Amino acid sequence: TGYLLFSGNVLAGICFFLLSLNGFISSNLAMGFCPTRCDCQHSQHLMCTNRGLRTVPKLAALIPEDVRIFSLGGNFISNISAFDFTRYSNLERLNLQYNQIRIIHPKAFEKLSTLEELYLGHNLLTAIPAGSLQPLNKLTILYGNNNAIKKITPELFSNLDNLIKLRLDGNSIEVLEDSVFKSLINLHYLHLESNKVQHIHRNAFSKLTNLRFLNLAHNMQSAVRNVFTFSQLRALTTLLLSENEIRYIGNHVFQNLKKLSKLSLSNNKISRMDSGALRGLSSLTELLIDGNELVEIPAGLLDPLERIEEMDFSRNRISNVDSLAFSRLKYLRVLKLKNNFLTSLSGDMFALNNALYNLDLQGNNWTCDCRLEDLRKWIAAAHSQGKLLTVFVQCHYPATLRGKYLDYVNSSQLQPLGNWTHLCRSQIGPEESRGGAVLVKVGGPERGMGAAEKPEGGERSGEDGQVEKGQPRPAAEAAGKPSTRLTTTVSNRSGEQLDLLRSDQDDALPVITDPCVFNRHFITNVSVDQVTSSTVTVFWTTRDHHRYTPGPGPGLDEVHYRVLFDRFGTQDRFPRYVYARGAARSVTLRELSSDVTYMVCVEGVVGGSVCQVAPRDHCVGLVTLPEGNGGGAVLTSDLQLVTVATLAGNAALLLVIGVVWLGRSLRRRLQRRKSAVHVRHMYSTRRPFRTTMATASVSTDFTSYQSSRPARLAPLEEGDLIEFPCDRFLDSSSVRRDSEMQRFSD
Repeated sequence: TGYLLFSGNVLAGICFFLLSLNGFISSNLAMGFCPTRCDCQHSQHLMCTNRGLRTVPKLAALIPEDVRIFSLGGNFISNISAFDFTRYSNLERLNLQYNQIRIIHPKAFEKLSTLEELYLGHNLLTAIPAGSLQPLNKLTILYGNNNAIKKITPELFSNLDNLIKLRLDGNSIEVLEDSVFKSLINLHYLHLESNKVQHIHRNAFSKLTNLRFLNLAHNMQSAVRNVFTFSQLRALTTLLLSENEIRYIGNHVFQNLKKLSKLSLSNNKISRMDSGALRGLSSLTELLIDGNELVEIPAGLLDPLERIEEMDFSRNRISNVDSLAFSRLKYLRVLKLKNNFLTSLSGDMFALNNALYNLDLQGNNWTCDCRLEDLRKWIAAAHSQGKLLTVFVQCHYPATLRGKYLDYVNSSQLQPLGNWTHLCRSQIGPEESRGGAVLVKVGGPERGMGAAEKPEGGERSGEDGQVEKGQPRPAAEAAGKPSTRLTTTVSNRSGEQLDLLRSDQDDALPVITDPCVFNRHFITNVSVDQVTSSTVTVFWTTRDHHRYTPGPGPGLDEVHYRVLFDRFGTQDRFPRYVYARGAARSVTLRELSSDVTYMVCVEGVVGGSVCQVAPRDHCVGLVTLPEGNGGGAVLTSDLQLVTVATLAGNAALLLVIGVVWLGRSLRRRLQRRKSAVHVRHMYSTRRPFRTTMATASVSTDFTSYQSSRPARLAPLEEGDLIEFPCDRFLDSSSVRRDSEMQRFSD
């Protein structure tokens, strides 16, 4: 057995030595064959990048067979000869990017039968010799981008049936010939952007049945009209046609692209699209057609886009959008119509787009009149339900509203202009534009209708979509007397509509001053009191504003106030308003939800108008009481009693703890005192020494100790204790001593 073990160890040592020697020899061989100026620290990678080389380095002998990567990028190589790569038969990646290559010999890559990646980008090639790539039957990636190639032929790509990605962008290709890519049956990605392509043969992309990505941006195409151009690209998911000169999109040109998910037509000159131009794009999710010259979006054009989620029509000349243009796009989430020539949009245009949350309407010349009333209501309703990001519709006309945003404009200001009266359903009366509170003029020849009120005998819609029949009219109104009333309706969680405040007023509200200035300078001391589980009273004070109001004889009756209250910190928000008469400085909010946080703000209503900027300086928060509490005063007294009881209990507990601690402290002191007296009593020198009946050893110890003391000394005091040597009292038995010492050592 020993002989066998020895032999095995010897053999293992010999094997280890041979392997180390082989690795050392291979490393030395690799370092020995490394080209000048190159780095060969890794045996499979010859790194010659950025070394100032002007030709491919020459080798004096064969290189190791395990070399797989040869990097020659960033040099000044201008010519690739037939013998430069003959010794690299096992090469898998060859990088020649960022050189000055102008000429490639047709047989330069003849020995590279295992090559999988070839990078020729950013050189000065005007053409790749036909047949030069034919030996590369395992090639999967070919980069020929950013050269000066003017023409490509089908022979150039023959035998490259394993190619997956081809980049020819940044060249000067003008024409894509018939079946030019017919050999690339497994091609997935094709980059042809930034060329000069003007003409694409109807069969240029034939056989590319596996192509997924096609980029034809930044070319010179003028139209897309041939239905056969993209007909065989059935697996295509992304098609980029931006930055061309396309003016026209014909019918059915994309009809076979059933899997296409993104189509970009941005920054062209498209002014017309046939009604069936987008037919067949049932899987499209993103359509970019911004930066063109479209003037309208007709009905039916976008209907084939069943799965569309994002559309961008920005920077066109669109002045008309049909009210049914987006009616079938139930998955639409993002719609951009900014920087067009829109002046008005139908109010019910987006009623069926329930998934829409991002609507960009900036940069249009909006005319804020009665035609935008329904759009304003839709925006307010979508905002209140948290379904829409902020939409900026900034008025351009009339001049009195220029610069103001639609959602902060009153309905009284949305009047028909010129001869457009027939486009409005009725003359719009004074109405607040935000939330569910409405200022309604009743009994006159005209009546304004808000988001929460319809004409008499009609229906009213609550927060959760519940409908309530019209309520009976007041007696004054039934008698035919004109009156103006402030009505606020809200809905509770179950959808029941509640009337919070109703007050009659005899005089109209003339416009007297800017409400923003009034809020900032005259409203002060906003507070809440008498909070219960369902009600709260809001108080505020105002400064005298008579002398600051323009016009003759202004008074307090010309300014009114409203209180905004909304659930704070919850996902579903729905702002409500309660209006107060001009002289009132308090409002009681009712039918609130118990144990809910509310934000309450006070702002002025000046001439039926409110400030464009939401109030922030005059707000206060509150939390309603839990269900079942009697009132604020009772709750306050209960809290006081609980506080006093708690303090009294804490004081009693502290007293008990102090007494217990003091007793224990005294007990410990007494015990220490008793134990000290006992020790003195036992060992005091005033007691007589033991008699002769004691053992000899003990009497000897005592005698020896006493005989050493001088006789002339005074008697020992009570506190003088005898010291006993410890070893005198240890058992002479060695077994016990060892066990005791072992115990302490443990």
